Amino acid sequence: MPQQSIEQVLKDHADELMAIAGVVGVGQSLCAGKDCLHVYVVKNSEELARKIPSEIEGYHVEIITTGEIKALPDN
Repeated sequence: MPQQSIEQVLKDHADELMAIAGVVGVGQSLCAGKDCLHVYVVKNSEELARKIPSEIEGYHVEIITTGEIKALPDN
């Protein structure tokens, strides 16, 4: 059972997850009704899946393929 809030766990691990090549974002969500972490990737692969833990501090980690994420211009 997690001891820290999911917000704190995300804050503590966001930089290390974002440092993995191919990761374009991280966030929190619900998976099967329980708090979980989402790791957004350009393209999922076995190699990338090996680098991303399936659980961090008691929270399930789900890999979501989004493709490249780009900011929209200010208009």
